[in-house]
Amino acid sequence: MSTVDDLRGLILAGRYASGDRLGEVELAEMLGVSRTPVRDALRQLQSEGLVEITANKGAKVMEYPRADLETIFELRAGIEGLAARRAAATATEQDAGRLHEVAVTLGEHARRHDLDAVYRLNAEFHQALVRLGGSAVLAQSISSLVHSPVLLRTYSAFDEEAMRRSVNHHIEIAAAVRAGDPDWAEAVMRAHLFSARASLLGPRERP
Repeated sequence: MSTVDDLRGLILAGRYASGDRLGEVELAEMLGVSRTPVRDALRQLQSEGLVEITANKGAKVMEYPRADLETIFELRAGIEGLAARRAAATATEQDAGRLHEVAVTLGEHARRHDLDAVYRLNAEFHQALVRLGGSAVLAQSISSLVHSPVLLRTYSAFDEEAMRRSVNHHIEIAAAVRAGDPDWAEAVMRAHLFSARASLLGPRERP
C-alpha cells in the first residue's frame, strides 16, 4: 500500500478523529517513510476532503459538524427517495435486472470486507437510480449533497449488522424497481439512508 492509502486508512478507521492535528514528522516516523511522501499524501487527502491544510498551522482531519451531517442525510433521504420512486415508475425489466446484479455484487464484496469495491458499486447503484429517474434537477441536487469523505466514513463506521442491512436494502430497492412499485422503492431508500445516518452518528439526540 502507498503512504496515501495508509494514511487514509488510519483516518477512516478512527485512529485520528475530526479536528485532530496531523504532524508530518510524527506520521513519517509512524509510517516509516520520509516527510516528502507524507506531505504528498496530505495534499492528496486534502483534495479528497478528508484533510484540511492551513498555512502556518499544518494539517488536520477535516471536521464536519454533526448538524451539517444530519442535514445532509435528511436531504438525501428526501431527494434520493424521490429518485428511487421515479426509477420504479420508469425502469425496464433490463434496468431492474442490472440494478439487481450490482446489488448482489456489492454484497459479495461486502462479505469480503472490500470497502473500495463496495464504495464504487454503491455509487454505481445510486447513480443508476438517478439516471433512471430522468431528471437533471434531481441529479444536480444529489450531486451537491454526496460528499465522498462522508460516504467513506459512513462505510468505515458500519459493523457487520449495519453492512448486512445496507446490502439487503440495495437488493430490496432493486426488487421494488422490478415490481414497478414507487411507494416501496421510496420507503426502502429512505430507510437505507437513515440507517446509514445512525451508523455514522449514533442515536438521535432527544430533547
